[in-house]
Amino acid sequence: MTTLTGGCQCGAVRYAATGVGTDGYWCHCRMCQRAVGSVAAALVNVAKRDVTWTSGAPTYFMSSPFGRRGFCAACGTPLTFDYPDSAKMDLTVGSLDDPGAVQLTSHFGIETRVPGWIAPDDLPTTRCDDYAPLVARWAAVERPRA
Repeated sequence: MTTLTGGCQCGAVRYAATGVGTDGYWCHCRMCQRAVGSVAAALVNVAKRDVTWTSGAPTYFMSSPFGRRGFCAACGTPLTFDYPDSAKMDLTVGSLDDPGAVQLTSHFGIETRVPGWIAPDDLPTTRCDDYAPLVARWAAVERPRA
């Protein structure tokens, strides 16, 4: 367990995540691709209780009916992804002061992985529609109306 610190490009928003793991992952889902403006988002999952906003706070955008993205309102740096009702959240690895402190351990949302942009590896992969917690969240908002 370690302490990760980071923030946005302009310095208006800063955070510290204490006592957290350093297992990171690439998310290749279309929402993450658009949110970070790249072919994938590098993320590290942490408990919300372990994160302290030491300067400023993110502004949030609901990117789906149940998920939101935190970013700096001044410079636009993507900082977080979370479900407001969850005890956990993701921090963007690129917003860390030391991105090298996080180790890549898996890939998520591989059904929309863009070939040729991220080197192939032997790490575990998961499709969005094979991840039961996400499938359940979508099912809850996609119920047919009576």
